[in-house]
Amino acid sequence: MTGTTPPPLHGPTSKEKKYDRQLRLWAASGQAALEQSHILLINSGPGVVGVETLKNLVLPGVGHFTILDSAIVTEADLGVNFFLEEEHLGGFRAEHSCTLLKELNPDVQGSYITEPTESFLSKPIALKPYTLILVTAPINPQLLSKLSANAATFQIPTFYIHCIGFYSQFSIHLPPAFPIVDTHPDPESTSDLRLLTPWPELSQFATEKTKGLQEMSHHDHGHVPYICLLLHYLEEWKSTHDGQVPQNYKDKTAFKASVAQGERRNNPEGGEENYDEAVAAVLKSLNPTSISSAVRDVFEAPECKSLTPETSGFWIIAHAMSIFYATHAVLPLPGSLPDMKAQSADYIQLQNVYKSKARHDLAEVLSTVRTLEKKLSRAVVIDEKEVEAFCKNAAHIKMVRGRPFHIVLPGETVRWGDRAKKAAQDLTDPESLILLYIAFLAIDTFIATHDVDGLGCAAKVAGGDDWESDTEEVEGIALKIIDGLINEAGTSIDEDEYSEIKSRAREYAQELVRAGGSELHNISALTGGLVAQEVIKVVTKQYIPVDNTCVFDGVRSKSSVLRF
Repeated sequence: MTGTTPPPLHGPTSKEKKYDRQLRLWAASGQAALEQSHILLINSGPGVVGVETLKNLVLPGVGHFTILDSAIVTEADLGVNFFLEEEHLGGFRAEHSCTLLKELNPDVQGSYITEPTESFLSKPIALKPYTLILVTAPINPQLLSKLSANAATFQIPTFYIHCIGFYSQFSIHLPPAFPIVDTHPDPESTSDLRLLTPWPELSQFATEKTKGLQEMSHHDHGHVPYICLLLHYLEEWKSTHDGQVPQNYKDKTAFKASVAQGERRNNPEGGEENYDEAVAAVLKSLNPTSISSAVRDVFEAPECKSLTPETSGFWIIAHAMSIFYATHAVLPLPGSLPDMKAQSADYIQLQNVYKSKARHDLAEVLSTVRTLEKKLSRAVVIDEKEVEAFCKNAAHIKMVRGRPFHIVLPGETVRWGDRAKKAAQDLTDPESLILLYIAFLAIDTFIATHDVDGLGCAAKVAGGDDWESDTEEVEGIALKIIDGLINEAGTSIDEDEYSEIKSRAREYAQELVRAGGSELHNISALTGGLVAQEVIKVVTKQYIPVDNTCVFDGVRSKSSVLRF
């Protein structure tokens, strides 16, 4: 007798084993986006935080990185940069840092450029090959302004990173429209059971599984899926409430009590887990279907309403989704189902009911997308998987509107725009780190108003020559920025509070100047980790990145996200 040899079982590939933990976070699609990216680091000053950021991108497998740095390795570098050794003294910092970074992950390509930033940026399309740009301070503000403008032209996300002593901050300039489909919301918030608006197949399934509920055996009664129980008791409730479902908290409390009364406690277990699940789900599952403000913003965006042949796939799918919502007053069903007490066969059958509805909704959206593509005469067809991912995450899509970060040019004052009032309010909040951010702006202003040192437009740092004089100047700049903010916001601050604000601002300014532009490796390493995390969010277009500034106080071990 000859038997058929079963096919060999294929385990995970070596690559899947290598990146197993991160694949659980951003899946194969996120890893592919990371591996296709090319990161440019424009390194200035001590350059530690930039290299530490790259380290945290090389390890998870960024495709390619390039370091632009014209600095020569000195004794000072050896004390803070773990990617430089004594034998590298006198060589180019970019070259040797690149070599050792590549040793961390052979899958990653690395290159370096040693020409000064100014000459590099003089080329019109110098930034075009890059997916994302990292810029570390101190840098000449004119160069930063030019770089930021060029990056914006090509819609390349740009990070500006400051790290001095025990403090750091970074700001992100994203494109004007930066959509995120896979935001990875809390799993509990992704459950969409449609209990108040069940479709016929779900209602039929619930009716079948609750038929003769009172006469069921203890085993069968204790294994009716809680979704079916809720639908059953909702029908009973509507029969005594003019066809209305529970409308408010009082109604839902009464409904919970009616569901709980159906639980059997004379069974061997002394209770029923499926009824406990049903009672627990009442408040979070019996809510009218509505869309979030973030989704509404996407539907009402000009890019969504006015389509052209050049419109990106995201906006075409969003337009199709808005048509679906206008037609059905709900978004496409995700199709996922939470775990619950039930017999395996019943649970699988219920899963299929939800998945079938999700596939039906997807087919409708996809049909609309294809119609729009034909109408627009698009040359590139949107991948069905992209539409499927959109439908699955439709309730949690997010549109981030990129805003430029502050760049202080000589003779100009810091402007706060529509964020002035909120920023002025933060001045009096002892938990806010806005005063540390203002101190960093004061450092940038100092750089903008002083001649540069050496080659490659290396900016003069505060505290490098005359600590007392530089401290007094930076303190004065910080106080001037604060006064300008208060005036722009059109508000007033109590004298005692104003005195406290000035005192705290002076402390931050003194500490930044005292550091003399130097970096502490532990703070740079931590900041590099924070920045790399946000870079991965931007590159993979998963999770929601910082919008748009993060400040870290290493003395208080406190971080804060500010939006300007």
